[in-house]
Amino acid sequence: METEAAGFPDLREQFADWIGEIRGKLVHNQSMADITWFRVGGPVQLFFIPADEADLMHFLSKLPEEINVTIMGVGSNLLVRDGGLEGVVIRLSVKGFAKITVLETNHVQVGAAMPDIRFAHAMAKEGLDGFTFYRGIPGGIGGALYMNAGCYGTETKDRMVSLRGVTRQGEPIELTNEQMGYHYRKSNAPEGVIFTSAVYRGFEGDKDVLERRMRDLTATREESQPTKHKTGGSTFKNPEGQSSWKLIDDAGCRGLQIGNAQMSEKHCNFLLNLGGASAHDIETVGETVRQKVREKAGIDLVWEIRRMGKFEPGREVHEFLGEDVFIGKV
Repeated sequence: METEAAGFPDLREQFADWIGEIRGKLVHNQSMADITWFRVGGPVQLFFIPADEADLMHFLSKLPEEINVTIMGVGSNLLVRDGGLEGVVIRLSVKGFAKITVLETNHVQVGAAMPDIRFAHAMAKEGLDGFTFYRGIPGGIGGALYMNAGCYGTETKDRMVSLRGVTRQGEPIELTNEQMGYHYRKSNAPEGVIFTSAVYRGFEGDKDVLERRMRDLTATREESQPTKHKTGGSTFKNPEGQSSWKLIDDAGCRGLQIGNAQMSEKHCNFLLNLGGASAHDIETVGETVRQKVREKAGIDLVWEIRRMGKFEPGREVHEFLGEDVFIGKV
């Protein structure tokens, strides 16, 4: 089996006795810059797209426990650092994990790889109300389940009834809304579980009204957010009783730019890759903003974007920019 001149050792060579049983796609040293919405990031040691739930279960049951596993959605709120990510990254495909099944009494089952926006439109066409809020969330159902994604006054916890997943050991598991322990932008999901589908409850609605609402939400989002840029969506969680964008604006960080990374002029809680930015640039802008908001308002913003992976040697970014970190010209 071929090896790469750069990056991580090929894990497939260690699994030669069972890797041929896997039906999904396996890629060694897959560049995250080709996949994440930010279009930055180093390689992942092994990238796996399972064919279906049975394939996922089989892979995890064979994978040694010491191998790190990371689940990835559509890559919308993910920043992989320039040094890459050791272990396995699993991404569920739309083909294998995005089926929608309308059930009785206004319930619907949806696969975790379904993009939020597509789910919202599908429910509007069905005349099933309660899901238009997903039109404003640039991610997938799996990520929404994990982080209790929401906007326009509704959160995932308000609609989700139960979910199905696969444990790190490759066993199926089902969890109720209560067992997920949802809070603002977080859950108490069992460690290592990969969500594969969920059942939601909506309520009857008028198709024409829902479609019109969707168009209005689309127009509002395009007017207020930098939808045509490489971004990770909302960068920081809103502190209780506060708006992150307002704190960022008051700290003078609207439009703050380092290298080719910038806090959006249009919506200053959105971080942008203006073209050619590195993960280092993007994370440095974020930590600069956190530092300036702390100095101005005495509040420590919390990242909503997931950051992971290794820094390139000599290009580390410390929280609130420790004095030993060179951040470049601001």
